Amino acid sequence: QVPLEESGGGLVQAGDSLRLSCAASGRAFSSSRFMGWFRQAPGKEREFVAVLSRSGSSTYADSVKGRFTISKNSRENMLYLEMNSLQTEDTAVYYCATAGRAIWSSQTRADAYDTWGQGTQVTVSS
Repeated sequence: QVPLEESGGGLVQAGDSLRLSCAASGRAFSSSRFMGWFRQAPGKEREFVAVLSRSGSSTYADSVKGRFTISKNSRENMLYLEMNSLQTEDTAVYYCATAGRAIWSSQTRADAYDTWGQGTQVTVSS
């Protein structure tokens, strides 16, 4: 089983909403200290979007705060990213990732995460 698999990306217009899903294997989900979403636009570095701890604490990048919501369904081993009021600047490949050993203070750093999905493309047109 693939540890992490994203879905839900697509082509939308500015102002629209999308919900990304990340299906995690039972092991990836249960062993993670926190789970997050990152994104990478063409020609740019991968950047932090949102993170959710096992206890439910969350952190968001300033660029998405108030528009995006991260959540999970532990019974189904699913991680979600609800994205509202999408902007053209949100266009990127979105990745979900889990951190099994890192500490919470490193939550926004990509190198804190040890398991990554393949990504799902989100394109927002003006």
